[in-house]
Amino acid sequence: MRIRKGDTVEVISGDHAGKQGKVLSLSPRSHQVIVEGINFMKRHSKPSQQNPQGGIVEKEAPIHVSNVMIVASGNRTRIGHRLLDSGKKIRVAVTTGQDIDS
Repeated sequence: MRIRKGDTVEVISGDHAGKQGKVLSLSPRSHQVIVEGINFMKRHSKPSQQNPQGGIVEKEAPIHVSNVMIVASGNRTRIGHRLLDSGKKIRVAVTTGQDIDS
């Protein structure tokens, strides 16, 4: 996957199109990402030691990676790769040519 944890991404399709957030976690096997503050779902939880009250808990649900694009220098962009002289491979914004990994 070209998107990594901590990247800022923008949702490009679905109910939350146009919203931006930070990637909290990745699931490479299912090609899904969890983005901070986007795509909330409600879960009913039973009372437990950690949550004695129980009740309804809201948390972020996964989004398919094809529905998000990385944001570099304020604009969403596709991601390319470039090799440095040291042999290290870094991510590059296709639209601007700017390095994403610094």
